[in-house]
Amino acid sequence: MVVNKFGKYLIWVVSIISIVGMFFLDPIQQDLVYHITADKREMLGIPNFWNVVSNIPFLIVGILGLVKFNRLKLIPEMGVAYWLLFFGVAMVAFGSGYYHLNPNNSTLVWDRLPMTIAFMSLFSIIISEFVDIRKGALLLLPLIVIGILSVVYWQMYDDLRFYALVQFLPIVLIPIILVFYQASFVNNTGYWLVLLAYIAAKILEYFDAQVFALLGGIISGHSLKHISAAIGIFLLFLCYKNRLRVYSLEG
Repeated sequence: MVVNKFGKYLIWVVSIISIVGMFFLDPIQQDLVYHITADKREMLGIPNFWNVVSNIPFLIVGILGLVKFNRLKLIPEMGVAYWLLFFGVAMVAFGSGYYHLNPNNSTLVWDRLPMTIAFMSLFSIIISEFVDIRKGALLLLPLIVIGILSVVYWQMYDDLRFYALVQFLPIVLIPIILVFYQASFVNNTGYWLVLLAYIAAKILEYFDAQVFALLGGIISGHSLKHISAAIGIFLLFLCYKNRLRVYSLEG
C-alpha cells in the first residue's frame, strides 16, 4: 500500500530514465581485470582457496532458510519466491565457488545465474510485502527470466548493459519502496541490513587488494565480500523468523 504518491511517481521516473538511458550507452564489455583478485593462494590443492571457501556461508544460510522455511513469517502466496531466494543463495556457494577455481568469463556465468535468481526473487518479495501481493506474484517469473536473459545476453555479446540494469535498478528502487510504502510486517530492518551488507560487499570487492594489505595478507576484500553478503541474508533470515504480520495487502 502506497503511503505517499511521490514514491510511486519516483519509481516510474527512475525506472524510465534507467531503462531508456541504458540504450544510449555504448556496449559495456566485461573487464578481464575483474578476474584478477589479490589473494591467489592455493591451499589443500584448491586454487584461490579463500575466495572459494568463503562462499560456504552462502550454502549455510541458504540451507538454513530452506530447512527452517515453515517457521518463517512469510506471505503464503509468495512461498515460491521465498523458497527461490534461499535456494538461489545456496546455489551461489556452488556457482561462485566454481568460478573462483578458474576465474574467467565462462565460469563467471555460473556465479551470476544463481545470484540473479536470488536477487530477482528478493525484489518480487519486497514488491509483494510493500506494494501489492498480486503484483509481486505476477512479477516473480518475468523478473527471474529477465535476470537470466541479462546474463545470457552478456555471455553471448559481451555486453553488460542489461545485466548492469538488472543489478542497479532494483538496488535503487528497493529503498524507495521501503520508505514510501507501508510494510505488511512489523520489523523489516532485515531489508535495510541486506542493502547495507550489499554496499559493504561492493566496497570490499572494490578495495580487494587494499583490504588484503591492511589485514596483513590474512584475508582479502574479495573473500570478505562473500562473507558480508551472506551475513546480510542471514540477518534477513532472522528478521523473517521474528517479525509479525500487521497489515494485509490483499486487493
